[in-house]
Amino acid sequence: MNKDKIFKLAKGFRGRAKNCIRIARERVEKALQYSYRDRRTKKRDMRSLWIERINAGTRLHGVNYGNFMHGLVKENIQLNRKVLSELSMHEPYSFKALVDISRTAFPGNKVPKKEGLSNLI
Repeated sequence: MNKDKIFKLAKGFRGRAKNCIRIARERVEKALQYSYRDRRTKKRDMRSLWIERINAGTRLHGVNYGNFMHGLVKENIQLNRKVLSELSMHEPYSFKALVDISRTAFPGNKVPKKEGLSNLI
């Protein structure tokens, strides 16, 4: 890369990393490595966030994440994890309907038993 392009990319860096060509070149190369790596890491992090949200939503209804997803696959419901996490957060009744469908499709998804004083009521 030529000098002008490096200085343009190094804009905003601290100290001599923004105006000394040798240091700027090293810092820009390292920054480009980080950005390449983190574009992939961001996808990983988002997927794990969606899975956590789905798991939290399903556990409210007495089903764990793995059994819920297995039930959806058996019923051929093809919603991705991003949509399922949005449903679990913003549309709880629609999500409960999906949990019920998954529960009927997979026998491992049992209806939760009431515990404590709610048993008597």
